[in-house]
Amino acid sequence: MCGIVGYIGTKQAQSILVSGLEKLEYRGYDSAGIATIDQNKIDCVRAKGKLQNLRTKLETSSNSSPIGIGHTRWATHGKPEEYNAHPHTDTARRIAVVQNGIIENYRELRDNLKTKGHEFRSDTDTEVIPHLLAECFKQGAVTLLDAVQKAVHQLEGAFAIAVLSADHPDELIVARQQAPLVLGIGDGEFFCASDTPALVQYTQVVVQLENEEIARLTTGGYQVYNFKGEPVKKTPRTLNWNPIAVEKQGFKHFMAKEIYEQPAVVRTCLEAYLDPDWTVDSNQSPIKLDLPESIYENLEHIQIVACGTSLHAGMVGRYLLEHLAQIPTFVQYASEFRYAPPPVMANTLTIGITQSGETADTLAALEIEIFRRKNQPSAKQARVMAVTNRTDSAIARLVGTVIDTHAGMEIGVAATKTFMGQLMAFYFLSLEIAYRRKTITNQRMQDLIDGLKKLPSQIEIILESQEKYIEELSHSFLDTQDVIFLGRGINFPIALEGALKLKEISYIHAEGYPSGEMKHGPIALLDAKVPVVAVAVPGTVYEKAISNAQEAKARDSHLYGVVSAEDKDAAEIFDKVLPIPHVDELLSPVLTVIPMQLMSYHIAAMRGLDVDQPRNLAKSVTVE
Repeated sequence: MCGIVGYIGTKQAQSILVSGLEKLEYRGYDSAGIATIDQNKIDCVRAKGKLQNLRTKLETSSNSSPIGIGHTRWATHGKPEEYNAHPHTDTARRIAVVQNGIIENYRELRDNLKTKGHEFRSDTDTEVIPHLLAECFKQGAVTLLDAVQKAVHQLEGAFAIAVLSADHPDELIVARQQAPLVLGIGDGEFFCASDTPALVQYTQVVVQLENEEIARLTTGGYQVYNFKGEPVKKTPRTLNWNPIAVEKQGFKHFMAKEIYEQPAVVRTCLEAYLDPDWTVDSNQSPIKLDLPESIYENLEHIQIVACGTSLHAGMVGRYLLEHLAQIPTFVQYASEFRYAPPPVMANTLTIGITQSGETADTLAALEIEIFRRKNQPSAKQARVMAVTNRTDSAIARLVGTVIDTHAGMEIGVAATKTFMGQLMAFYFLSLEIAYRRKTITNQRMQDLIDGLKKLPSQIEIILESQEKYIEELSHSFLDTQDVIFLGRGINFPIALEGALKLKEISYIHAEGYPSGEMKHGPIALLDAKVPVVAVAVPGTVYEKAISNAQEAKARDSHLYGVVSAEDKDAAEIFDKVLPIPHVDELLSPVLTVIPMQLMSYHIAAMRGLDVDQPRNLAKSVTVE
């Protein structure tokens, strides 16, 4: 969740570190800082709040050090104050450390270190690391690498760290355990970062560190070791995207840009996963997922684990898999699955969904499932796969089988285009399994494929026709404190997603409910101050959705309807309509979510809030 950047080379580190931290702002943070080695001393500058506060402190600096580490902190232990900001140093201020993760045994370590004379200045778990390193030197460690290798064996939890020492000014040591860390390989200069956006402006050649690996960076090169001290051979790879991908390109916010990139995401997925030559008379599947055959063999159940927006995509996926492929599917919060997994079922495919591929709970859930299968021979080998936007991520390395959502880098913390990519992945997976199981006709397959092909232009129609209208509509939410979202069937998850988007970035309390559940309690919340946003598009539950919406209107709630543009009666039922092009009910989530994204965006922007970096949130949730 926190952002780490490190540099060693021939250039001024300070500006490179700050620039790298800018590219990691999307991860969420509440303070920032950098440490360099200047005139044989650790020079540490930290600031509470946004990076601009750190830049202001650095304006008068003449520091030209070619080595340093930087950090954006998302508070876990200790309030977001400057004294808790990273980097942290030892008592003598000769060692500096930045960390992403949580040191679970920090209290025990800190109490022990205090008895040995170490003085602590913060409330964080991270501060034990530089003190522990200093103690390792006292106990005989000669090199910085040796000290880090001794220290990591005493740390419990998930962490990625970068370490500087004023007594070893020509090297930078980094280590990874259950938290992402990548190296950047330049010409006589080397980098480390929590994620690749911090690196691409300087190099596109990277090396991914795995769990229990340590790297030593110098101007002469890099070496990687495991925690036992054994050398590890790593193969660099070249990133296939450029720095322009992480720029706003004329939009006020990254979220707005990413909402508008959704038609392109759908087109890319269509191109990647649909056979353009397929017809109803073809003898092969129209879907090109290229998954191993073992995924499909004797498949009886599917279980999906995910968090947040990815969970909502999984809920839509469940509806598609059950409706099209006729296969029982279960969706669980990954955070609950890891501690209360269901009984092991034979012939079950487990799918983890994560935008970043680094979500701690989702990774842990899949690791548990793999372990359980290994220890129950009757269940056979674990059948696991992932839906992710990052095919170079930890989840891809864990499961091996991935559906790439092809969304490109997403900077806004509130997921939009990656949700769209996840939806598309489930459409293709559901159609592929349905084809294999012969649960739909080729003509129905053709109709759905024709509908999928129309989606990009239909999304563009919504964006072009409703942008200004929804922007004006957002002003009616100026004093709103609570909003209810309603949906039925395949659009119930969209109600949940609409509510999540609104509360994530506007800080308005919002809840999503199945429309039919309103009368079972939540309807008590409704009055003239609580607006209701309802999805009511043509299909099997249309009449019921309309009836439920009218129940809300009868309680004086202002009623907003996401409806078909062809619905002639909608204007009489809803106070405001948010029309979408007519579409097959099974495909409707791709369109019904767009007005909700726009509404959340404009309400937050109208309120003057930080749309891309909402308070308390992080893009990649890499700690439990």
